[in-house]
Amino acid sequence: MEKVIDIQNIVKNYQIGSVIVRALRSVSLDINRNEYVAIMGPSGSGKSTLMNLIGCLDTATSGTYILNGTDVSKMEDDFLAEIRNKEIGFVFQTFNLLPRYTALENVTLPLIYAGIQKVERDKMAIETLSQVGLADRMTHKPNELSGGQRQRVAIARALVNKPSIILADEPTGNLDSKTSMDIMGLLDEIHHKGNTVIVVTHEEDIARHAARIVRLLDGEVSHDIPNERYKPAY
Repeated sequence: MEKVIDIQNIVKNYQIGSVIVRALRSVSLDINRNEYVAIMGPSGSGKSTLMNLIGCLDTATSGTYILNGTDVSKMEDDFLAEIRNKEIGFVFQTFNLLPRYTALENVTLPLIYAGIQKVERDKMAIETLSQVGLADRMTHKPNELSGGQRQRVAIARALVNKPSIILADEPTGNLDSKTSMDIMGLLDEIHHKGNTVIVVTHEEDIARHAARIVRLLDGEVSHDIPNERYKPAY
């Protein structure tokens, strides 16, 4: 199978005053194209640090990270931003939508950064919002949408650039249980259509949607096993 993520012996240290915090200790992880993976771990386990590294929001102290065939381990910030916008669609717990922008305008943002002309980016954003079931909410601003609808806008924004990877950080953390299941159902569909999906979560119910569960403890991978309870939603 084709690897989309190849992480080898990643170490990440932070210095806080005179103290060195060892957030990741020689983590190695492969993720193949079109895998559905949950990354779990208690607070302080290193899962947020690993997510930031996978998402090219940070770089490692040492080790290598090959993303879709490109070594991003030692890239400068400008190059990381370009790779990030092209390869990774982010979904956050807090939605991170711009409050004064409509749903359509929020979804077009990554396309602006990619240099796509307005007519084409509006077309792509409309298609993606329709894909997540929001064809009738495109002109609404975030405060005119429910929590679930806001997360759907955020997912559309993550998808619009057709990235290799959807990286979802606690995607249901601000949602009620019914809406959470709706959003996870949408992520199941996205995986079925060919995307690699990585969900970072502390909730077992959410992790159960993934075919593989990676557990971190004290900055190391403690378990990396298939999810025996996984049942494809299609």
